[in-house]
Amino acid sequence: MSSPHGPYRTLPGRRYPPGATVEDDGVNFSVFSRHATGAQLLFYDGATAETPFQVVRLDPQHNRTFFSWHVLVVDLPPGTHYTWKMEGPHDPHGQGWRFDPDVELVDPWARAVNVSSWNRWRRQVDGVSPHDSPRAIVLAEEYNWEGDTPLRLPTEQTVVYELHVGGFTRHPSSGVRHPGTFLGLIEKIPYLKDLGITHVELMPVMAFDEQDVPPQVWDAGLANYWGYSSFGFFSPHPGFCVTPREGTHRREFRDMVKALHRAGIGVIMDVVFNHTSEGGAGGPMMTFKGFGNETFYCLDGLDKGIYLDFTGCGNTVNANHPMVTHFIVDALEYWVREMHVDGFRFDLASAMARDADGRPMANPPVLWEIELSDTLAASKIIAEAWDAAGLYQVGTFPGYRWMEWNGRYRDSIRRFVRGDEGLVPEIATRLTGSSDLYQANLRKPINSVNFVTCHDGFTLWDLVSYNRKHNLANREGNRDGTNDNLSWNCGVEGVTKDAAILALRRRQAKNLLTLLFLSQGIPMLLAGDEVLRSQDGNNNAWCQDNALNWLDWSLMEREAEMLRFVRGLIALRKRHPSLQRRHFFSGKPMQGSELPDITWHGEKLDAPDWDDPALRWLAFTLAPTRQDEDLLHVLINMGEQARAFELPALASAHWSLALDTARASTNDVTAPSDQRRVESGPQLVRSRSIQVLEGR
Repeated sequence: MSSPHGPYRTLPGRRYPPGATVEDDGVNFSVFSRHATGAQLLFYDGATAETPFQVVRLDPQHNRTFFSWHVLVVDLPPGTHYTWKMEGPHDPHGQGWRFDPDVELVDPWARAVNVSSWNRWRRQVDGVSPHDSPRAIVLAEEYNWEGDTPLRLPTEQTVVYELHVGGFTRHPSSGVRHPGTFLGLIEKIPYLKDLGITHVELMPVMAFDEQDVPPQVWDAGLANYWGYSSFGFFSPHPGFCVTPREGTHRREFRDMVKALHRAGIGVIMDVVFNHTSEGGAGGPMMTFKGFGNETFYCLDGLDKGIYLDFTGCGNTVNANHPMVTHFIVDALEYWVREMHVDGFRFDLASAMARDADGRPMANPPVLWEIELSDTLAASKIIAEAWDAAGLYQVGTFPGYRWMEWNGRYRDSIRRFVRGDEGLVPEIATRLTGSSDLYQANLRKPINSVNFVTCHDGFTLWDLVSYNRKHNLANREGNRDGTNDNLSWNCGVEGVTKDAAILALRRRQAKNLLTLLFLSQGIPMLLAGDEVLRSQDGNNNAWCQDNALNWLDWSLMEREAEMLRFVRGLIALRKRHPSLQRRHFFSGKPMQGSELPDITWHGEKLDAPDWDDPALRWLAFTLAPTRQDEDLLHVLINMGEQARAFELPALASAHWSLALDTARASTNDVTAPSDQRRVESGPQLVRSRSIQVLEGR
């Protein structure tokens, strides 16, 4: 095996750092594999090279230190593609070892990966073929950050916008030069800035296996679109790059981060450390299975050929093993230090709270290492505080700095807006930061990430248009996705031309978002909800890389009034620090003020009725937190009849109507300069609507 620029001389190298590190005299390679007895490195000229130009066999006497295999390849150029082969015992049922010298493996610490040679389904049918694995790429490019650093926006000021990098610009209507990529997202930054959000939360952008789907889904031409199937935890996903074969992964991702930061927008990554794309016993060997299966995965204590599955994806990462904890924290610190990201949202984070046998731990080392890392100290860390096996930790997730996707908030708001009774006390608690979940254990409203929709479930428009899921397009017999949507179709299932029903749906959508942005905690908006994007009732569109999932940019014109409403709603929140509190309300006057921080009302002032289960209305007043802030008064009526609410008297100010979800679109949300004065006396609030008044 030879190359125009090889073979290359080798030296023993060193065990640290792991991965491929370009140095003055060559490239140092190191990888962890405790029980391997031999190792080979295979070098390729590129992504499509059919055979390696050089194979380096490592000598255990010279190229192994403790549990690491390492070698320095002199003068090896950046851009070289490479894989590992590991030799060792094969005892899957006894010790959990699955070494296979015929399978080429991706370096777990690879900074860039290429999947041109990878065909998961061909391997599934035909078995392992020579050189059929994904390949890592040696990277050494310099990058000019031009002074960029991760943003340090106070958490209480955060407004999160969850989006899919591919789907955000892949629709032909996006008009970008490079649709579906990191660079394509850059072209839409002016839109994001105008919307008013402060952070994008990117659905998985670490390298994932798009081919990881059930057979019937693959046969239908569908793919793993969402990306919750990671295998390259240090590499940006090649499918979101313009020229991945050239190893431009890091540069393109960094360009996106730098451009977002210039616009004042932070980057939160949705990360998947609960499972990997290798699946269970029947899944392919791609990386961890071949380096240390018994280390990286939770295995059955009696038969280690069985993978414990608390994720619904075939395996569970053994996150609290010391080596795996180090790997996870190392990856997170890399994305902050080298890629300048501002935070992470952890998919099925409760799976990371389990030990090797699957038992929940009171103090999981990996979660505390993340919380206490100096490098991650300023990063937002957000847990999806449950897993697929019933562990539900919303309000009890280990740690104090961790924020949580508040599933209790989502469910309460959905039920209240659709018209369920007996929820007024619950809604008051959710609007004020969910003190029942967070206050007793010394956490704050900012620990709660509030949302009414996310990628997983109905979009906002579908939430008010469908009573049940419609997932047949996923080719799983409509069995996938939750059956408990807490939705209401407003009278007709799905598409309708009935003007009254369409008007009610729009009002309901506005009600849901209004409550979201009036709540203490961190609001999260699903991309496309601001223009009422629909998935035709599909509440689990994980495999739909098509127009069903892509954002249709023509909606910006067709739903311009809804877009204007959402922009105005976000602006309303931003100009009121009283909606962005770090601490819970006390009901007592704040320092320098005679007004309580919050005052609750019913239709009568100071007379909330917490005990009547039939009530579906509530009002409250928020005192300003600083001298240049206006008083805020909120009137909520989710009942079926209009209600007349008394207004607090203002001695040296007057009330102005800032928002009314029942008004015509051009007048539903109003900037301070255009607001109309509200006269004293009862204020009529129409059925299923919300009003917000500012006292100035």
